Amino acid sequence: MRKRRERGSALIELTLIAPWFLFLFVGAVDMGFFTYSLIATENAARIAAEYTSKNILVAADQGTACTKVRLELAMLPNIGSLSDCSNSTLTVTATSVTGPDSKPATSVSVTYGGLNLIPIPGLLTGKYSFTRNVQMRVKP
Repeated sequence: MRKRRERGSALIELTLIAPWFLFLFVGAVDMGFFTYSLIATENAARIAAEYTSKNILVAADQGTACTKVRLELAMLPNIGSLSDCSNSTLTVTATSVTGPDSKPATSVSVTYGGLNLIPIPGLLTGKYSFTRNVQMRVKP
């Protein structure tokens, strides 16, 4: 008689815990995508800054810096169809500046606005935007 009462308890427990597992899975996927986008944006800024630090003539070459950034971010959504780097999805600026050691330097700023994520209150609030700045000394 006792076995009959406990027979459906496993199904009820699974029904109660399944939404939490789904929530954790979606959160892990969103955090992975968020982290990948953040790292890719940082790497793209470094690659563009490395190019613009080659000499003083290319220290403010925004066009080629844009091309380098788009190639680095090609795997991210919204980037494949872009032809320039001055819109709400991707903004790249390269400027010639004076470094902290008073020598010529280049500063590259990359801003990437991603897609909407599944909002998780207090953790992921929806759409995100990253801005990464890299400054390198221009090689003499």
